Amino acid sequence: MSMQRITMRRFTIPATLVLGLLTSAGFIVPAPVARADDESTAPPKTLRALLITGGCCHDYERQKEILPQGISARARVEWTIVHEGGTSQNHRISVYEKPDWTKGYDVVVHNECFSQITDRAFIGNVIGAHRNGTAAVVIHCTMHTFRDLPTDEWREFLGVTTRRHGPQQPLEVKNLIPLDPIMKDFPIVWNTGKEELYAIEKVWPDTEVLAQAYALDNKKDHAVIWKHTLGKGRVFGSTIAHNNNTMSDPVYLDMITRGLLWACDQLDGEGKPKPAYRVGPK
Repeated sequence: MSMQRITMRRFTIPATLVLGLLTSAGFIVPAPVARADDESTAPPKTLRALLITGGCCHDYERQKEILPQGISARARVEWTIVHEGGTSQNHRISVYEKPDWTKGYDVVVHNECFSQITDRAFIGNVIGAHRNGTAAVVIHCTMHTFRDLPTDEWREFLGVTTRRHGPQQPLEVKNLIPLDPIMKDFPIVWNTGKEELYAIEKVWPDTEVLAQAYALDNKKDHAVIWKHTLGKGRVFGSTIAHNNNTMSDPVYLDMITRGLLWACDQLDGEGKPKPAYRVGPK
């Protein structure tokens, strides 16, 4: 008995033709309804970010361009930039004086360096906005802002305590939790150019360290990337980067963008912006 191979082909009838036939036959065809939880159908949205920058020891003039441009190339974020204080260490950022200074913003990116302010009421107003739910991203010398404050309110907000850093050196940054959405596309080991490694004296409760680097000067590992919550707010932090070359690195900008999205609860489980906040096609 001979065997004959039969190839089955699937024919697809266009949906518009089916709808036309049903409608002409008198059937009522309901319009498709998107599920409320179907994010792929959500209209594009934009996160509103406030960048606070200025102060001692860093090229904030250039960094206020690198960060917003780099993040907005990766997610839908629009920016307001407050750059004050020159190279001083005791300038009081003007917007911090307002009781509702974060109103209208989803996230504040702190990239500032004012170590000598010790006014607890002033600092408390800054922290209070984040405790009440405004997301925060804290970068590099922000960890040494308000450093002279003898009490720990600011350090609790940051999620780490640090008062000094070592000499500039290349860092070998080790990804501790590669399955975390923030760290999924981060290298297992990332070798930077010359950077300042901040000495972390304490990691506060509810802080999860995501990456660390080894200090040659004190022979210890120190947290360099982390996340935590403060009251109703999420805080993402990194002591990297002092130098513009590091901040401009795609590895860094990818990581900071994912951290910002996580702080705003707009990062999906694969480490991508949730659909409404993606740049380009969803």
